[in-house]
Amino acid sequence: MIKSFFKDKTKEEDVLNVPEHIAIIMDGNGRWAKKRNMPRNMGHKAGGENVKTITKACDKLGVKYLTLYAFSTENWKRPEEEVSGLMDLLVFFLKSELKELHENHVRIRTIGDISHLPKKTKQVLDDSIEVTKNNTGLNLVLALNYGSRNEITLAVKAIGSKLKDGSLDLDDINEDLIAEHLDTADMPDPDLMIRTSGELRLSNYMLWQLAYSEFYFTDVYWPDFGEEALMEAVKVYSNRQRRFGAV
Repeated sequence: MIKSFFKDKTKEEDVLNVPEHIAIIMDGNGRWAKKRNMPRNMGHKAGGENVKTITKACDKLGVKYLTLYAFSTENWKRPEEEVSGLMDLLVFFLKSELKELHENHVRIRTIGDISHLPKKTKQVLDDSIEVTKNNTGLNLVLALNYGSRNEITLAVKAIGSKLKDGSLDLDDINEDLIAEHLDTADMPDPDLMIRTSGELRLSNYMLWQLAYSEFYFTDVYWPDFGEEALMEAVKVYSNRQRRFGAV
């Protein structure tokens, strides 16, 4: 039986500066499994279970956007069995959790080129997006077949095409215009970026959008990064001063 992962809102929002948008690089599933002498896909399964835990925690806190780096453009290089397992896991998550997500007003969204996902995966994903498109609660944004350099390249091409056909002038190009051509056009930039498992890099994740985000790195593997760990990250974020280049 799947546990309900939506309960009464926590009172922590009264004392914390809660980020509007949290972006997470969910790293360490494979190492979590290896440490337990399990196949890598068992680590991904445990990581999938933790998506529910963190979605619940973010909903309780009042976070408006939770963006999860679920599958990068580089992940296609992994063994076929592992890629297939990840796609099956996504399908299972959406099918098993959609009803409750929808009942709790969560809106499922994506960034990245989902047209290249397997047909079954894309169909389930499209259905989930359609069902929840009018929800006004937490935006659960799945970065799938996503790579920031590819995203920026496509934005440059789109702007270049408009320059070529005369619908844009060179002087029209500014930061706002570029942002409007990114996958996150109608989303606020992340306030807090979390990466689990001890790695200290961005791995081609939201390079434009993270320009002034606060970074939080932890040695904890993603399957073990539960609600308590998230709260610690938010507390650290709350104690930082965001100057955005000012004094």
